[in-house]
Amino acid sequence: MMKPLTAMLGRYKGFILGAGVSALAVSAAWGTWAVLGSGSSTHQVFKANGRLEVQRVEIATKFPGKVVTVEVHEGQSIKAGDVIARMDTTDLEGQLAGVQAMRQRAMQAMGRAQGEVQVQSIKARVAQLDLDNAQGMHAEGLISTSELQKRQAQRDGERAGISIATSAVGEARAAKEEAEAGILRLNQAIADHTLRAPMDGRIEHRVVEPSSVIPAGGRIATLLDVTQVHMTIFVPSAVAGQLRIGDEARIVLDAVPDLPLPARVAFVASDAQFTPKHVETQKERDKLSYRVKLALPEEVALQHAALLKGGLTGIGMLRTGGASTQGAPASQSSWSTGRDAFFALK
Repeated sequence: MMKPLTAMLGRYKGFILGAGVSALAVSAAWGTWAVLGSGSSTHQVFKANGRLEVQRVEIATKFPGKVVTVEVHEGQSIKAGDVIARMDTTDLEGQLAGVQAMRQRAMQAMGRAQGEVQVQSIKARVAQLDLDNAQGMHAEGLISTSELQKRQAQRDGERAGISIATSAVGEARAAKEEAEAGILRLNQAIADHTLRAPMDGRIEHRVVEPSSVIPAGGRIATLLDVTQVHMTIFVPSAVAGQLRIGDEARIVLDAVPDLPLPARVAFVASDAQFTPKHVETQKERDKLSYRVKLALPEEVALQHAALLKGGLTGIGMLRTGGASTQGAPASQSSWSTGRDAFFALK
């Protein structure tokens, strides 16, 4: 029974080998389509050293004066609107009282002028009645022409009194508005003497202490905006030419190498420059490079606010397409392969 089977296999040996070759060809074609036909491309991961930077906001006073209290301490987390410091407002409060008195005096003057308008209006009506009566008497020959002219002049004088009183009303109203504007200005200045946090953040430096006298523009404290965190790196032109604003990136800090932070390309310099001395070796500084800013999303920055501090060193990682980039210290071919699988977020 084995002999017929052997004979049959020998007869179809060529067919079986042909089928196997065809299957391998189909499999190879399918693999080629999966890599090329699907539109995917090989990526390189570029690494560059950098330092973490946190947006700083200088809390400064608009006015010279004495610092009464400082309500914050270094390292303290604060919310938008929290009081940072209070300055002496004694002089401004005295000025405010004086301007309020001026407004009261202007209001009284305006009331008096309005009363004068009413009185002059009544006098003008009486003078007009006298003139009308005098004109009738003059027509009958009972009074002289000079008497008629006298009555007419009296009427004109009373009308002029109305104009004068009306002008006094306008003058008093303007004085009142001026005083009210001064009150608004002084109230705003008094409010500005209480320095408040413009945003949520963390106090980095407390610059002055109570009883200090500082000039206009004098700093009170430095506030870190913990939602605005980025790393600046420098990349060669071959890498910079492939970057777009919004491209995905990663930041890995030396302090926590196992915590990759997602980031985005927020800025790519339009002009090349020499790499700063503190970033690379002398050999690397001899090459022109482009400054790139990798920014953390606000939600990520807030989530790790206690960890992220200005000046922390680390690496920024960018994904570029095509062949390996000249000068790139990393050679991973994907975001998540190899030992440094930082792009596969945990």
